[in-house]
Amino acid sequence: MKVGVDYYPEHWDPAMWVEDARAIKAAGVSLVRLAEFAWSRLEPADGIFDFGWLDQAISLFHAQGISVIIGTPTAAPPNWLVEKHRDVLPVDNQLHTVHPGVRCHRCYNSPSLRRHAQRIIEQLTRHYADHPAVIGWQTDNEIAANDCHCENCHREFIAWLQRKYGELATLNHQWGTVVWSGEYSSWSQVTTPLGGSPYQNPSLLLDFRRFCSDSAAEFNRFQAELIRRHCPRHAVTHNLWGYPVVTDYYDLFAAMDFAAVDYYPSTDLRDDAKANIYHGALTLDLTRGVKRRNFWVMEQLSGTPGCWHPMSRAPYPGMIRAYAWQSVSRGADAVVNFRWRTARVGAEQFWHGLLDHHGHPGRRLREFTQFAHEAARLADVIEGTQLHNDVAILFSHQQLNALVIQPQSDGFDYFNNVKQLHRVLVRQGIGIDVINWLERIDDYKVVIAPYLFLEDAAVVEKLERFAMAGGTVVLTTRSGVKNGNNVCQPDYLPGLLSRLAGIRVEEYDPVGKDRQRLRLGEDEVACSQWCDIVVPTTAATLGRYASDYFSDSAAITVNALGKGQVYYVGTVLDDIGYQRFFAPIISGCDIEFTPDLPADVELSIRSDGDKRLLFVLNLSPDKKTVALTPRARYNAFSGEAVAGNLELQPFDVRILVEELASRQ
Repeated sequence: MKVGVDYYPEHWDPAMWVEDARAIKAAGVSLVRLAEFAWSRLEPADGIFDFGWLDQAISLFHAQGISVIIGTPTAAPPNWLVEKHRDVLPVDNQLHTVHPGVRCHRCYNSPSLRRHAQRIIEQLTRHYADHPAVIGWQTDNEIAANDCHCENCHREFIAWLQRKYGELATLNHQWGTVVWSGEYSSWSQVTTPLGGSPYQNPSLLLDFRRFCSDSAAEFNRFQAELIRRHCPRHAVTHNLWGYPVVTDYYDLFAAMDFAAVDYYPSTDLRDDAKANIYHGALTLDLTRGVKRRNFWVMEQLSGTPGCWHPMSRAPYPGMIRAYAWQSVSRGADAVVNFRWRTARVGAEQFWHGLLDHHGHPGRRLREFTQFAHEAARLADVIEGTQLHNDVAILFSHQQLNALVIQPQSDGFDYFNNVKQLHRVLVRQGIGIDVINWLERIDDYKVVIAPYLFLEDAAVVEKLERFAMAGGTVVLTTRSGVKNGNNVCQPDYLPGLLSRLAGIRVEEYDPVGKDRQRLRLGEDEVACSQWCDIVVPTTAATLGRYASDYFSDSAAITVNALGKGQVYYVGTVLDDIGYQRFFAPIISGCDIEFTPDLPADVELSIRSDGDKRLLFVLNLSPDKKTVALTPRARYNAFSGEAVAGNLELQPFDVRILVEELASRQ
């Protein structure tokens, strides 16, 4: 278990470094990340390298027994490089250059960027390959799929299409370019989607997003290969930055040893709109699912966020510690807080670190120090533990991108709808893995496969095998609509999933924000966004609409298939509706859950075969009471036995240890 901070020696007078290194050590830090934006200091002129300042900083941390992760500096090309080689800069869909001044001003397909990136990475990795303090590397920073339309991207996009489709006639057919006289008679007519209109051919738009994602992944792979060539014993990772984004993180991290994430949960407790890419527990579960193993947090909340939006609320007392433990509870083996000192210069002056601009210790540092010392004390207990969950949600960047290109109804949003499913289960204390929709699912009891808008025969076959063997599958509306080229299927929905679900969709109504009613057993619940009018073929009806012209039509069904069951939810339920829907499914699959878990309280379990660590977190400013299933447990912080109800203070954290031998 590692606890760290991000530190920027290049931003501060070297006279401050010695005291900072001592103070960082005293705070309980064992790891620092350095240099991910420092290209202009590492190579101040073309081919002129200066690592002396970084050597000095690393030596100071090494003297304190602190390990170092170095970031490759390619997210911020220096001005001398941009001046010499304009192809480094991206070009937007209006063919305007994206000028420097804000980080990430680089095109992944730029030959000049590749050439100079290779040189700086090779220089760095050779120089630090044998340094005893350096344990690993972070590639670049928060790589996103650039919407770049430069000459290099145009050329590479054509080559990408030619590899995929071969003949131009095949592309015309697969994309349906006959619409609006869009047929191509020469490859020279094919371009990236210029102009920015969202109404261009959806097959073109989806393939371009795939190309942009592939370009980002290849750039990451290119860096990983360079690092491993000179530093084969060092770990290599990257820091993803939240959801939703165009980039397919499963591809982006294929070349990484483990995933890492930048995590800034909302400090505006009543409105998380400013932190709308940091989706709490879902972001952490998604990150763990990228490599299906434990991960690192490379940037963790330390203070008031503010740069890309007006400043948010200050973290409530206890929040920094609680959210750090939340990261650990969901699989983080390292938590690195951003940043040690709040910047006094540059755009992120008000994205606060552990120390304010005055540099004097305060409550945020004290809270972080408490977490760091607790983590060190429990390191042996946490070491080797992982999450082993019975429920999985299948997540797909392909579905996300396709549904962003063509919104289905007012309020219908792939990511937010997945977030709702996840939230409802978390609020019942259920552990969830969120994994790539293409990966194996044999180890689960329940697999939720939401919004499979783009059909994939291999995924359908996998779900069928899972159900036949006794698994429970949950499908949703807007499934089986299109093929992989973003072209509508000519069959009844849900297409290839019809046999699996035992239904066909006779008709549908994109009801949007027009709320409808639905009878589910003895209950009546609300639904919205979309209403499939379902006709069961082999399935039984569980829920019927209770409003509008489709009243009494089937909305929710269950189909027996082999030893398992397949549920189909033809609408988007409200939270209460999903709770009522999932409760008997989870109970019937013998999965432990807590139906009366208080709002904003989370449970998560890490285990290693000998013990289970139950994390109980109150992520709210209010006192909470939690009733847990009686078991022999003790408080990891105090060693005291725990029985009966837990009384949780605001942002309280309990880690309850259960020795599995005691259950025999």
